[in-house]
Amino acid sequence: MKNINLITNGVLLVAVIVLFALHFSNHEKSEVQGELITVGDSVKYAKLPIAYINVDSLLTNYNFAKDLNEALLRKQENSRASLNEKAKVLQGEMADFQKKVENNAFLSRERAENEQRRLMGKQQELQQMEQRLSSELMVQQQKMNEQLRDTVNAFLKEYNKEKGYHLILSNTMFDNVLYAKDSYNITNDVIEKLNARYTSKK
Repeated sequence: MKNINLITNGVLLVAVIVLFALHFSNHEKSEVQGELITVGDSVKYAKLPIAYINVDSLLTNYNFAKDLNEALLRKQENSRASLNEKAKVLQGEMADFQKKVENNAFLSRERAENEQRRLMGKQQELQQMEQRLSSELMVQQQKMNEQLRDTVNAFLKEYNKEKGYHLILSNTMFDNVLYAKDSYNITNDVIEKLNARYTSKK
């Protein structure tokens, strides 16, 4: 019985010595886990090759995005002005038609019905025009978004040749990045270089 206890204690003692030795030998080596680097008892932080861009700020301050947006707004305003003018004319014609009906100004019922059909046709044309202009604006906005995306992606490929990021995230109103150190935010640098590039191509 004493022999078994001696053997068990001996095995336990060896195991403790091995664990003790492993612990201190590993502690002397550098160990990288994420951005935390431990060397001995000191703790240091290394910046990861990751960055993010605030898309809202980019779209607000990138001159190409501003120009595209202004062109879209001008088209939208022109469409609305054209629609409003046609709607105003139609409204006047409908009011005039209503007065004539009330005053029995039409020589026959057939003429009144023809005029009513004509006005209804104009109203339908106006609705179709509104739908068409709305579709055109949507198509133009999609094209604008594609142009912006292509421009930014092409720029980032060139930009990253020098910077060497492994990952660049897009962040919109803290949707993708809830918290990050300011050093990971490259928005201002990207905007400045995009604007310089855009100005040189004008």
